[in-house]
Amino acid sequence: MVQVRDFQQVEAQPAVEGVTMRVAIGPDEGAPFFNMRVFEVQPGYATPHHSHWWEHEVFVLSGLGVVKTEAGDVPVRHGSTVFVPGGEMHQFQNTGSDVLRFICVVPQEWLQSQLHTAEA
Repeated sequence: MVQVRDFQQVEAQPAVEGVTMRVAIGPDEGAPFFNMRVFEVQPGYATPHHSHWWEHEVFVLSGLGVVKTEAGDVPVRHGSTVFVPGGEMHQFQNTGSDVLRFICVVPQEWLQSQLHTAEA
């Protein structure tokens, strides 16, 4: 069944200080393979600088920031798309005066573990 709703109807969960995440589409909506998450990074804050073996895709909805990568900082803004390969260190930093809001798509946890086992 097709489902439509405003992402703001989903409760924002604190990720780290100054950053919230909403699982807009995931297992609760019947999505078997991927999670669509909406992150909001407050001015002056950032997501953790981290890596993981799976890729993810990002679409910036609003705000200004940089993606800290192994090759250096890359500016992002409304309309930017970002592909983060698996295993690459990355961080999203808000450099503007408004909320940096972006969609991040990642595989479901069960799929992450199954794919990782298959790669090993």
